[in-house]
Amino acid sequence: MQSQDVAPHSPSAPADPVIDVEQAEAALVEHYPRLVRLAYLVLPPGPGRNRRVLTAHALTQRALPRGRSSAAAIPAQSSRRDADPGYALIRLQVLRSALAAGLPRKGGWWPRRAQLPPLLPQVWGLRLFPRSGGADELALEQQLSALPAAARAAYVLRGLEELPDATVREVLTAAGVEDADEALRRADDVPASPALLDSSEFDPCSLQARPTDLKRRRRHTKAVLAAAAALAVSGALVALPGDGWGPDGAAAPAYAENPSARAALDPARLTRAAPTAWKTSARLDFSVWPARGALTRDTALLRRALAVWARPGRGVRVSTTPGTPSGGPAGPPRLLYAGEVDGARVVVLYDGLRIARYAEPKDSTAGAALDFARVDGATGAEASAVVLGRADGNVRYLTAPWVRTAAERDLVDPDAQATGLPLRDGVTTPLASPAQATGACTSWHALQLRDDSGRHLLSDLGELVPAHLTTGRPAAPREVSGKRLRAWAPFACSLGSVRTQGVRSVNAWQYAGQPLPDGSGTAAWVCTRAETWRGDGTRVLAQFRSPAGKYGAVAAQAENVPQCGPRVPHVLAGVLWKGRTGSWYLLAAGDGDTASISATGEVTGSTQGNLLTVRGKRGAQVSLKGVLEDGTPLGVLR
Repeated sequence: MQSQDVAPHSPSAPADPVIDVEQAEAALVEHYPRLVRLAYLVLPPGPGRNRRVLTAHALTQRALPRGRSSAAAIPAQSSRRDADPGYALIRLQVLRSALAAGLPRKGGWWPRRAQLPPLLPQVWGLRLFPRSGGADELALEQQLSALPAAARAAYVLRGLEELPDATVREVLTAAGVEDADEALRRADDVPASPALLDSSEFDPCSLQARPTDLKRRRRHTKAVLAAAAALAVSGALVALPGDGWGPDGAAAPAYAENPSARAALDPARLTRAAPTAWKTSARLDFSVWPARGALTRDTALLRRALAVWARPGRGVRVSTTPGTPSGGPAGPPRLLYAGEVDGARVVVLYDGLRIARYAEPKDSTAGAALDFARVDGATGAEASAVVLGRADGNVRYLTAPWVRTAAERDLVDPDAQATGLPLRDGVTTPLASPAQATGACTSWHALQLRDDSGRHLLSDLGELVPAHLTTGRPAAPREVSGKRLRAWAPFACSLGSVRTQGVRSVNAWQYAGQPLPDGSGTAAWVCTRAETWRGDGTRVLAQFRSPAGKYGAVAAQAENVPQCGPRVPHVLAGVLWKGRTGSWYLLAAGDGDTASISATGEVTGSTQGNLLTVRGKRGAQVSLKGVLEDGTPLGVLR
């Protein structure tokens, strides 16, 4: 690793440079995705995501000046991108227009230009919206929605544009914000990480598409054309009421007349397992879960859940784990739960491949949510719990009928006693959710379940189905309980790196222990491997923990590799470590089947066996290679 000192560079520039249209257009084209994202984040959330996407594109495209412009009014910038006066000019105009969209109408009724439906771009026959993110992105969206437009702009300029507060204040003032200091103070109230602004949840250039009302559009083409002509002549803005309490609730209008598709959406045809089916079944999976909850006979609720599953309306927030299809069920799904959870009506369904959870407020269908998780092949511990809801930083689970007891356990503190969670009709009381935690990681609360086969440990990673935690050699992982809880304690916080990644299970394997050269004890080398439901996307971390450290440090990481797994139960990693005396060492370790390790580069050395200790130096660039006992080469994890 090399470090360099870079002297500041402040090129001189003439006063008040003039920006021509060509320069502004080049900046707009080069930075178009970032400018559209900025507009999308600052625009008010009220009109819906489809309208917000199109408006963001329209405002950005209209930001191009009609003639040469002076840069005198553009605030000084700091980054390379912002040093381009053309970009700064376009960004300022985009910001002005997005802020204007959130202002009151002129005279209380006449819309401003930014509040009108965009003439261009236009998309006919499709509704477009960004890809859904995870729980963190949803929380940030809600927090930004509660802010005034100026505070949203301050938060975005800080997080997305990475501008210092002084520059943010200048840009907001230039954009017409009267009290920039108040906007910055309100932006401080958002607890979510600004890094989430780069998520696909807020990318209006990477979109999903849904059909509009196909049958009604076909029947009323002439009426639509007439209405469009009337709108063009009069310039009036017609606002239609939103979601209502129709039989399908928040679902979009039907656009399929296939008999099988209609049968799959009939609540009378939902399948239900007998309450004792799991006791005689050859397998313990979601197919033998009985229907539970107080609303399993609420036909209207079940009809809305099925209709929204097949045809999510524009106001429905849809989220899926990676690799999970979101289309309707091929046949009547199985009902697992229908009841009230933390102020919402919740329905949980299973179609053999996926778990689908539908949730709506108790007094309306507006704001309905639909979540999907892939669970094909889940049995035993992996089919022992489903998330019913999250609220106030807590999570509530529905457990399998074979679960006898549930408890909450802090993985970071293995000596602490587990806290019992009473079960009522299989539903747990709320427990702290690490998926919604912010700030430094000082605890990691997991769900401990006990059934006839023993205890199982599960962790909420922001999805419908919690991940199953195990420990031991990859070929024969074991459940985390008793003394084996200590294996996870230093590495529990690393689970945060695989939130919302569709993780099925995570195994922690201590593959080596290495005596430290300064005599301070023995360091642990642990490999954690996160398997996903879709197969690819696996993530492997090799972590190093010295006796003086409370947490493990990531020494190497890789994705989609077989190492540290049942197919290749081997791993090699190294780290530069500073001893108590100030000396630096290269420490490397392979698993027990490693016959030799060699290092080349700025530090050289070799050893017979699976542990290498060589005098090194800070920031040295080193390559490691190993050989297994059967002669197979073993590369370093990367």
